[in-house]
Amino acid sequence: MTRPTTAPERPVGPPPRPAGPGFGRGPMAAMGMPAAKAMSFGPSMKRLLGRLSPERGMLVGVVLLAITAVGLSVSGPKLLGRATDIIFAGILGRQLPAGLTTQEAADAARAAGHGNVADIITSNHVVPGHGIDFGALGTVLLWAIALYAGASLFSWLQGYLLTTAVQRSMFRLRTDVEAKLHRLPLRYFDTQPRGELLSRVTNDIDNIAQSLQQTLSQLLTSLLTVIGVVVLMLVISPLLALIALVTIPISMAITTRIAKRSQKMFVAQWKNTGALNAHIEEAFTGHELVTVFGRQREVQRSFEERNEDLFRASFGAQFVSGLIMPAMMFLGNLNYVAVAVVGGVRVATGAISLGDVQAFIQYSRQFMQPLTQVASMANLLQSGVASAERVFELLDAEEQVPDPVDAVVPTTRRGRVEFEHISFRYSPDQPLIEDLSLVAEPGQTVAIVGPTGAGKTTLVNLIMRFYELDAGRITLDGVDITALRREDLRAHVGMVLQDTWLFGGTIRDNIGYGDPEASDEQIHAAAEAAFVDRFVRSLPDGYDTVLDDEASNVSVGEKQLITIARAFLADPSLLILDEATSSVDTRTEVLVQHAMAALRADRTSFVIAHRLSTIRDADLILVMEAGRIVESGTHEELLAAGGAYQRLYASQFRGPADSEEDAVTGKAPAVVTPGRRG
Repeated sequence: MTRPTTAPERPVGPPPRPAGPGFGRGPMAAMGMPAAKAMSFGPSMKRLLGRLSPERGMLVGVVLLAITAVGLSVSGPKLLGRATDIIFAGILGRQLPAGLTTQEAADAARAAGHGNVADIITSNHVVPGHGIDFGALGTVLLWAIALYAGASLFSWLQGYLLTTAVQRSMFRLRTDVEAKLHRLPLRYFDTQPRGELLSRVTNDIDNIAQSLQQTLSQLLTSLLTVIGVVVLMLVISPLLALIALVTIPISMAITTRIAKRSQKMFVAQWKNTGALNAHIEEAFTGHELVTVFGRQREVQRSFEERNEDLFRASFGAQFVSGLIMPAMMFLGNLNYVAVAVVGGVRVATGAISLGDVQAFIQYSRQFMQPLTQVASMANLLQSGVASAERVFELLDAEEQVPDPVDAVVPTTRRGRVEFEHISFRYSPDQPLIEDLSLVAEPGQTVAIVGPTGAGKTTLVNLIMRFYELDAGRITLDGVDITALRREDLRAHVGMVLQDTWLFGGTIRDNIGYGDPEASDEQIHAAAEAAFVDRFVRSLPDGYDTVLDDEASNVSVGEKQLITIARAFLADPSLLILDEATSSVDTRTEVLVQHAMAALRADRTSFVIAHRLSTIRDADLILVMEAGRIVESGTHEELLAAGGAYQRLYASQFRGPADSEEDAVTGKAPAVVTPGRRG
């Protein structure tokens, strides 16, 4: 049956999940916490942009539309400057005597000692005696309206295509993450808090989408705007362009210095946000326990401390990062003053027209705005890349051993299970199961008992291939389980766990989860066999009663009965019951035991139990201690042997004082009959 093994110094279990920040660790502990600072920005950004490669056609369209929209937009001030020149020339021309040519008017002004006026008349092509040419002015203004309307249209089309490309990419990313989760081994989930996984699948992907949506559009538009504005400023006046360009290195230096300081504060803000969210979620999820143990003041004090930390970090981060905009505005105003003064002097000398100066001032404003936007996008882009790293870390996690290509298709469903010299350990340096052999014949009920942490659940998890063996093999109906697809293997197995799992839906849907093709008659039959029918019919909506997220509208025992009915409906050849009746009352347990007896008929069953009274009729009882089987036999055989099973059985029917005395003295307690006190 089994081979003696050397027990480890202490029971070994799955690797513990790391504790999350805050009050404790709950399923939503990491929800709402923005990503931390990216550790390798360049490679991660490159990989993130690579996720957009299937949408390269749309992205090319986005770039072309952005170039067109920006080109039209930056042409507007130059065109409006032409309108200003028409108005100025008309006002000046009306003040000059009619009948003169432009050159004659300029010569007359120069002869009168007004050289600057002469230069203005020449540079603006003033026609003496003529007022404002409203026809030309109207044409220019219509072209300006058309330019801005076209720019808006192309910008809208660019945003539409970019949104489509980003959301399609995020759709594929979510699909890849979902598929990845199904390929990860149970060992991975043992080491990850549920809230952390939820945060990566939901918050981080949403943060990536938001970051790409905002930064790609604004960065592309800002860079194109800077290029277009610089080109037109150089065309209008290289001297004024040089004055405006001087502010670039100054603004970059200021932005970089502020960003470095604010980045550290943002990291502190995100960390404290996560700690506060975890505290709130866990404190209010366990509100009943907090109230029962009178820990409201401690919870309130902890909340105030975390809230204060978040306030300080958030205030510092927002205040420091908020200095970028005033600094850019200050540089922009200095640039405006310099351009206005030098431009005015140039207009007075006739070196440049008034409309060109007006256009240049608008360009100088447009020139500083995209630089400010790029600076403000730095933190958002950094946050998005940090979230991408967290998602990529999940996608890069080591997967479970893939199913064989030429998998064996089961032809029989007898339920014979054989362990052949198996060995398994969670940690390489801590043995758990060593060289264990066991045969469970079809129709047998194998009970596994022992203290907490003895490895009982691990044994059945190996049957399900939730973990892979280190040595040996397990066969089901003579076929190595590694030669089967996991889907085919688990189709043979029905499980009822101690922790009930019900989803939001009707009672009928939850029972029908065991067999999606089952009819209402089959669902009702399974419910009757598991004694679910007796309480469901007392509910106003019967089987159509909708269970909420935590199934709080039915009792704990009733939830367990529903999961048992689900196992009935699945009709498996191999049944695993992990403390399946621990949550029901004594009377219900008796009824469930009868139902379990019918469910186990003609099936191989593995029953994990702490209440030994529930497994007296088992065909084989295995006693596990510290990861190894120390005894095996029937109920009567093990009691007669006077070993570990006899001590476990007797301890359940003796008083606490007797059990403590036996533990101290090492004396085996006497066997007593249930219902009588020894």
